[in-house]
Amino acid sequence: MICPLKSIATGVSLLLMAAFIIAVPVKAQPVPRFEVDPLWPKLPLGDNWLTGGLGGMCLDRRDHVFILNRQNVVADDLDGAKLAPPVIELDPDGNVVRGWGDPDQLGGRLHDCHVDNDGNVWIVAAGTGVLQKYSNDGSELLMLIGERGRYDSSDGTRQGRPLNSDRAQFFLPGSIDVDADTGDIYVADGELPGGNHRIAVLDRHGRFLRQWRLHRAEDETDITPLPHCLRLSADGLVYVCDREADRIQVFDRMGTFIRNIDVAFEPITSTRDRASGTRGSAVVLAFSHDAQQRFLYVVNQNSVMIDVLDRQTGQLLTSFGGGPGRYRGQFTLPHGIAVDSAGNVYIAEQEGRRIQKFNYLGLE
Repeated sequence: MICPLKSIATGVSLLLMAAFIIAVPVKAQPVPRFEVDPLWPKLPLGDNWLTGGLGGMCLDRRDHVFILNRQNVVADDLDGAKLAPPVIELDPDGNVVRGWGDPDQLGGRLHDCHVDNDGNVWIVAAGTGVLQKYSNDGSELLMLIGERGRYDSSDGTRQGRPLNSDRAQFFLPGSIDVDADTGDIYVADGELPGGNHRIAVLDRHGRFLRQWRLHRAEDETDITPLPHCLRLSADGLVYVCDREADRIQVFDRMGTFIRNIDVAFEPITSTRDRASGTRGSAVVLAFSHDAQQRFLYVVNQNSVMIDVLDRQTGQLLTSFGGGPGRYRGQFTLPHGIAVDSAGNVYIAEQEGRRIQKFNYLGLE
């Protein structure tokens, strides 16, 4: 004789087992995990410095962090503090090494930087038409590419029509990277509407080599091409933030389009209309520290999180950060990202006016 209660329990157990087997993948892909470091950087910065918005950041081979301070601080904000210099260098422990830079020489809207293999610091100020290369301590301007006070426009001013011309002059450049093998300089030229909208490539001496524009399908003529960020991968590809289209475009180094990587557009407002003030989901990116650069870390200003994508498939694996807010681990308009040799991720905030470190905990 079969006990009814036992039969029911057995049946329920089998159903639960079946549900478990269906719900749990056979082999989940491991993803990187992070936690905010509450003790980094060491405060106060420098000699009681106060920063404005942080427009961008970069790391050198020693894991020293360079942050770009826009200095957009009014006198009442200082309240006894001192205005921090435009460029601030921090060591791996979060101590200030030095601050440097002439705001008038660097230009307006500091936006991105890159430290090359020789330790030289390349700086892009979006409000200019030039690129600048400095010695590591900022004491010497080593190279100026372009003409100060002139833009690549029909009349040489910011009011002119953008030309996207075949020359080393720019119009609202937004991002820079340098090919470690060739020394070629890659520039995302066109951070805002009204400026250029191209990727320009120069040789190590600043001479123009080639250019290309963001890829547009036949039915995408209404999307403004604004290359907001640019990074070179170790396997010879160029990753560009196509901010207005909420995606990353991938090219080879000669400008041949390879594919799009969509970044989920989920604005925190109640409408998907960009006029509502949404800022884009693919703003700036960095690669994971492993040799294969397996993951993409993307600053998503719509969700106000850092998205972790599989670089090969483009799949969203996870996100980290506490969303919008001013507490540790949260963000207020994140605008810069970099990864050190240990896999730790650094986020610079434009409106939050601070930098945060997220310690890498490994794969789970």
